[in-house]
Amino acid sequence: MRGRREGFSSPDPSSVGATMPSYVFLLTWTDQGIRDVKQSPERGDSFRQAVEAEGGRIVALLHTMGIYDIVLMVELPSDEVANRLALRTGRQGYVRSTTLKGWTTTEFEALVRTL
Repeated sequence: MRGRREGFSSPDPSSVGATMPSYVFLLTWTDQGIRDVKQSPERGDSFRQAVEAEGGRIVALLHTMGIYDIVLMVELPSDEVANRLALRTGRQGYVRSTTLKGWTTTEFEALVRTL
């Protein structure tokens, strides 16, 4: 696929959330982040390495127009790991984040059946 970087791919619906909880990180640039935007690919690679070191994987990464500048979909072992990554990233001062926990359709259907 044109313009794709290794490790950042579109989600395969059958594999998303198959082994670990899914999270969406909605990121906005800080003043510092936009000033240093040319270094963002390297910071993205560092984030990918941090995710993998925690036992997770990046499912999708999109640079977007609108209220959010970056949207990440990741699979991580736990809420604690997701929170730790969000806090570490925020401490660097380049982005502000909103983190969402998500469920696949299959996971949600299983949940609804228990009602």
